Amino acid sequence: MSKLKPLVGVMPLWDDGKESIWMLPGYLEGIRNAGGIPVILPFTTDTDELGQLAEMCDGFLFTGGHDVSPYIYNEEPLDDSVVCCKERDDMESFYLRFAMTSDKPVLGICRGIQFINAALGGTLYQDLPTQHPSDIEHHQKPPYDIPVHSVIIAEDSPLGKLLGTDQLQVNSYHHQAVRKLSPKLLTMATSPDGLVEAVYMPGHRFLWAVQWHPEFSYLSDVSSQKIFSAFVEAMK
Repeated sequence: MSKLKPLVGVMPLWDDGKESIWMLPGYLEGIRNAGGIPVILPFTTDTDELGQLAEMCDGFLFTGGHDVSPYIYNEEPLDDSVVCCKERDDMESFYLRFAMTSDKPVLGICRGIQFINAALGGTLYQDLPTQHPSDIEHHQKPPYDIPVHSVIIAEDSPLGKLLGTDQLQVNSYHHQAVRKLSPKLLTMATSPDGLVEAVYMPGHRFLWAVQWHPEFSYLSDVSSQKIFSAFVEAMK
């Protein structure tokens, strides 16, 4: 029998209108192509179910989607542009705590970096056009696999060592972003207008998060493939 592949729990996306979970195939295929088995986790806040599911997984992918609730970092919602999902925040809080306690690998993408930062004591820009206006394109139009701005990578960071470069062209589709960085995280990349674009947690086996979207670019972009591969490899 061949060696079992790592099982990756993928945070479900939630459609408010249809009251249904959904998923972008790039999250799943990025993991599968890197040698893991992606499993879309059920949408639940039942702690017994969450605990059983968490034990089953070798690692966790924190996906994009709803805005992170500002109540997590002790702020009121800025305006109606901030659209949250409390159940998702609660569910992901459980999985993040479990991953940290059990030292299981975590990768965050887009909302993922925002949620991880907020859950670990950081804050967010609730709406970039309002709170951090910039000429840099952070909310591109389709196709979403095309790079629209650069990021500066810290060469001595894990990401810098993985990619072997101090600059990267990335795609971008978000209206929230890291404002104050969690004291538990370190920056791996920044955009030219000063936003944190990638982070990691020192001392954890693998806890990385990026603001851009490797799930859209993994087919053609080598750096996206390397990020997924490093994540899955950390589970072995």
